[in-house]
Amino acid sequence: MVHFLHSLLWPRSLVLPDAQQDAQGHRLVQEEASPYSLVNICLDILIAELDKWCSKRPDGTLCLPEHWYFPHEIADKFLERMAWQGRLTDRTASIFQGQQMNLKLISIQRVKLSAAAFTKAFCHHKLIEVDATSVDSDLLASDIIHALQSSAWIQKNLQCLMLDSVSVPPNSRLLALSQFTGLHTLSVANVSFYNEDLASVSQLPKLESLDISNTLVTNISALLCCKNRLRSLTMHYLKCLAMNNPQILTVIRQLKCLLHLDISDHRQLRSDLAFYLLQQKDILPNLISLDISGATDITDQAVESFLQSRPAMQFVGLLYTDAGYSDFFMAKQGLKVAGGANMSQISEALSRYRNRSCFVKEALYRLFTETLSLRAILPTMLKLVAIGMRNHPLNLPVQFTASACALNLTQQGLARGMPVRLLSEITYLLFKATKNFPYYQQLQKNCLLSLTSSRILIDVPFDSFDAAKLVLRWVCQRENPKMQTVAVNISSILALKLLPEEMEQLQEELIVAVKELLTIIRQKMAENLDDVTLFTLKALWNLTDECPLACKYFVENEGLATIIRVLETFSVSAIQSKVLGLLNNVAEVRELCPPMVTEEQLMEHIVRLLHSSNIEVSFLAAGVLAHLTCDRQHWLSRDLQRTDLLQDLHLTMQTWPSSRCDMSALVTYRSFKAFSPLLVNFSQPEVQRWALWAIHHVCSKNPSKYCKLLVEGGGLQLMYNIQEHGQASPQVRQMVSSILEEFRMHFTSYRRPPQPQCPC
Repeated sequence: MVHFLHSLLWPRSLVLPDAQQDAQGHRLVQEEASPYSLVNICLDILIAELDKWCSKRPDGTLCLPEHWYFPHEIADKFLERMAWQGRLTDRTASIFQGQQMNLKLISIQRVKLSAAAFTKAFCHHKLIEVDATSVDSDLLASDIIHALQSSAWIQKNLQCLMLDSVSVPPNSRLLALSQFTGLHTLSVANVSFYNEDLASVSQLPKLESLDISNTLVTNISALLCCKNRLRSLTMHYLKCLAMNNPQILTVIRQLKCLLHLDISDHRQLRSDLAFYLLQQKDILPNLISLDISGATDITDQAVESFLQSRPAMQFVGLLYTDAGYSDFFMAKQGLKVAGGANMSQISEALSRYRNRSCFVKEALYRLFTETLSLRAILPTMLKLVAIGMRNHPLNLPVQFTASACALNLTQQGLARGMPVRLLSEITYLLFKATKNFPYYQQLQKNCLLSLTSSRILIDVPFDSFDAAKLVLRWVCQRENPKMQTVAVNISSILALKLLPEEMEQLQEELIVAVKELLTIIRQKMAENLDDVTLFTLKALWNLTDECPLACKYFVENEGLATIIRVLETFSVSAIQSKVLGLLNNVAEVRELCPPMVTEEQLMEHIVRLLHSSNIEVSFLAAGVLAHLTCDRQHWLSRDLQRTDLLQDLHLTMQTWPSSRCDMSALVTYRSFKAFSPLLVNFSQPEVQRWALWAIHHVCSKNPSKYCKLLVEGGGLQLMYNIQEHGQASPQVRQMVSSILEEFRMHFTSYRRPPQPQCPC
């Protein structure tokens, strides 16, 4: 199941969520909760292990096994997923060179390929659609066109070509596009595309859909050459247009077949073309979709009048205008509106404009305002926020506003109604944003606050290492005490998710964080704030768990002296148990035991707490003593004191209830590694007994986790060895039997492996 949740494995071509049709998000929740198709899972595994399956050519590129063959549906999907996962390179694209792949639709958005690799990999296929949106600048538009031209079949049969945001060499033209006589759809948005190029493509005999948004076109008169076949025209932000409004409208008026017209603009351009278009009575009578988002001087009355004379209209774009607020737009059946008046219009805007950062930012801002006080679970909106973040990873306004929206949509328990996979996706994107904009503090803050949701922090899979780096940095932010408190709380939970080797990689962050946590404790003691001290101690306890580095920093920063003051200041058992849990972690590090043993005040407090009536406090104090007394080397000059402590430990444990008893909180362990020196210490059965009592306690309370840990860490075999050891005391044998019985109850199918026979 972890494989299904991996952040890179989401399908590229999902059906966009529709907040109008699925207001409560039931369909989206069902989709997100469903496993991926078997085909996609198999393709992802194949992509991950491509080197294993493929042979290498002399130049290092990959080659599929000879007997493999992919039909076009699988080949197209395979290529798309490779591109989406960032695995399509010159080296791997070579698997498409032969006849084993049968490609028809190639999607290579945002990939990095050379012109030679593109030509060899794709131009011998019978392609009907090519989407090269935002490919790396190494692959120029002229390279793509020239490569596709090399196939006479592609020239005649290519139906769709998407060259959005592809680089064009200076002063060059794309006149060769006119050679693709089968083209129905062409998009050259955000490309250096000139009047001559427009005149050339307007001659294409089958062209029906054209996108020339944000190009260098100054005159659109050439469109009259295709006026009897053009059905969709998109010219968003045509900033270089030199024609006046009457001239533009004269051309548009003659596009009799036009069903979709997009003349939306950036608000900064202050274009009034849409204002004059709406005044026309006899223009584009068959229009069903009009986008005028970003236009100036647009009123509800003008738009209503235009729509009423065209009852077949299905969509109107009004974002970044003053229109869309009247009851007419709420009541008209079958009309979708992309705007900012309500949640329905905002969701339509996020869906329609997902590739236009200026409109995504505006729609997200409107969404943020709408959700400030809204307390509804809206998974479709969160999905649309995620799509906006994915499509514009380097746009700071989009990422910042999206992070604020994500926070509004998941805070105060709202995350509990969201699918885990969707929350995993949005959390991945938030951390990606913090990496792309490490110095934008408010964005970092939004990401941190999203982790205050227990649903996200505990139930959702995300990169705990990245999260820990962020959180530990905020632990050290004294300028913002509230956020520092939030970070301390999160760090105590997050620390338990990290592997020991990951903790070692956080050495710099740990040094500063441990020092800062101790500073916070000293401050809160002076203010007598036991609640803040409590969760700060919990953070230290968890950060030092199986982390010798953190334990070392704790001792070096006068941690023992601080802990003594804590025990003298607060007498509540909750704080005592956190202190003793922390000291257990430090005592597990052999080289840190001597300073603890020689700290007389500390030892006096531990012995006092050993006799506490609170079983959790007594148990943890006993653990500290067990670790400290296990090694006789620490007590060379005070062996009598060690003997007394062991005797005290023995007598105290005699008064404890059964190891199946309940404590106020279940002590957690990453592994039983720290127990090994105690368990094999047959000369001190008191130490053995404490370790066995602890193991049996957690195994009886959470058998699925801890009985499994016994097997994985070799602890089960160690139990058998202790049981059969000649020096084991009867009490120790009895406790081992209880642990083995607990294990057999929950793992009935387990059989002890046969032991090696002694040679005769």
